[in-house]
Amino acid sequence: MNILVCGANGFIGRALCGAFASEGHRVFKGVRHALREDEVAIDYTTDLDPSDWSSKLRAIDVVINAVGILIERGDQTFERIHHRAPVALFEAASRAGVRRVVQISALGAQTGETGYFASKRAADEALQSLSVMHHILRPALIYGATGSSSRFFRAIASLPVHPLPAGGHQLVRPIHVDELAEIVVRLVTSEVADQPVLDLVGGTQFGYREMLATYRASMALPPAWRISVPAALIDAGAALLDRVPHSMLTRDTWRMLRAGNTGPVAATTKALGRVPAGLETFVAPVDAIASRHAALAMWRPVLLRGALAIMWIWTALCSAFIYPQAASLALLAHVHLQGGAAMAALYLAATLDFVFGVATLVRPGRRLWAMQIGLIGAYSIIIAVALPEFLWHPFGPILKNVPVLALLLVLHSEETRP
Repeated sequence: MNILVCGANGFIGRALCGAFASEGHRVFKGVRHALREDEVAIDYTTDLDPSDWSSKLRAIDVVINAVGILIERGDQTFERIHHRAPVALFEAASRAGVRRVVQISALGAQTGETGYFASKRAADEALQSLSVMHHILRPALIYGATGSSSRFFRAIASLPVHPLPAGGHQLVRPIHVDELAEIVVRLVTSEVADQPVLDLVGGTQFGYREMLATYRASMALPPAWRISVPAALIDAGAALLDRVPHSMLTRDTWRMLRAGNTGPVAATTKALGRVPAGLETFVAPVDAIASRHAALAMWRPVLLRGALAIMWIWTALCSAFIYPQAASLALLAHVHLQGGAAMAALYLAATLDFVFGVATLVRPGRRLWAMQIGLIGAYSIIIAVALPEFLWHPFGPILKNVPVLALLLVLHSEETRP
């Protein structure tokens, strides 16, 4: 069969393309910019009329809509991406004689009150009103090594302390993306469509807190401390982060988590032909260390950059406004800076420290880390020569630059930006 997978470069789309190709089907990949013979140019922000899809559906037997967003940005709105473009696609597929349409919806779309769920539900209902044979699949939280939500939860799980929203008792039942893809292949290749709407879940139900603990154990990490975060604080955080790019905490995602993400496993077992796997089996022991490193890599740079930024900005403020100016000038006299030259050096250094602090937050990169290494190294050498008593000072003000330099070397070696 000729199968068009819309969203082929996405997390679910890649799994679907691989599953169908392994079964010998010809897969056409719906992507934003088509560069290869097996790719079809689609744009869910502009392909909003059935006529926009007509030429893309020639000789296509099956259409799969696997396009989705969790957060609205610019012209990528729920109304366009989840509703108008899919409905145009479904209507065009029905007119073009496509044999079957598969809509990847979301568990909870049938009753959910968020904009995310409402847009999914609108597309589901539009497809149900058409005569084309179809399947509407409503999967629970989908796990995959490269999935954004999976990576996010593994990163949270790798923290030594687990912040638990409202105690973390919300129920979830994740399904593996490979088993979701297997179910889609089974449905598409069957001769009948007796399962037009399916809620798909994994084999094991967890509370959110147990899910994090399971992720952590799968990465061979010891149990974490747990802190319950009051729902009111999560409400406030969701409101603040609602429009922050790439934020996983928004008003919608918080409402979705509070509502839970689970359901009966019987329909999934029937569609798959076996009981689906549970989260505790998703990360193989051989992948534990690699998963741990990937999880730590998600929050480690943020932590290190934050610590550096605090150091630079606080040093600047202390030098310019808090520490007694006379004491600062007395220290500069040891390196033969006095009068106007000393004042200029003091405030120039404070300004440079402040600029480094801000740049650490907004423009990190290898050049910035190299400049900071150079400045700290120069400071350390000058102070060690001019004020050697600081080398054996009990607070170790010079030796404490050693771990800072090590931190900067780590950032420089891991940085991908110039």
